[in-house]
Amino acid sequence: MNNVNQADPREIQTLQMYLNEYGQQLELMTQQLGMIEQQRFEGSAAIEALRTIQENADSVVLLPVGGGAHLRVKVLDADSVLVNIGADVSVEKGTADAVEYLEDRLTELEALAKKVAGSVEQLQGQATEISRRLEAAYRGARQAQAGQGGSS
Repeated sequence: MNNVNQADPREIQTLQMYLNEYGQQLELMTQQLGMIEQQRFEGSAAIEALRTIQENADSVVLLPVGGGAHLRVKVLDADSVLVNIGADVSVEKGTADAVEYLEDRLTELEALAKKVAGSVEQLQGQATEISRRLEAAYRGARQAQAGQGGSS
């Protein structure tokens, strides 16, 4: 009998292992995209809030204090903002500078999101190819098994 259609069990196992690894990587990258999107949302909200406060110096804002509770507070100094620049370090900036800094950060996050999305797309393509190869290997194994069963 011709062994061309017979699938090597080691190949099937290896392909399944690769498919599982790609699935785990895709899950991690999808989570990373979610975190990036959350940061983008928060950055956009901060920019809008800073602009609104700057335009309405006497406005009252809601200050989240945790547990879903908020206080109505009046901003004392709308011209000065503390901005986290990373590693739990904050610097004081003027409102316009803070908005510009946050906009730059949004631009960086958008670029990072595109890069991660491209990696996700590439991994999905590789996973699809592995799935096709795995399905072909399974078909070959079934055909080989059917051929052996019929020749007995």
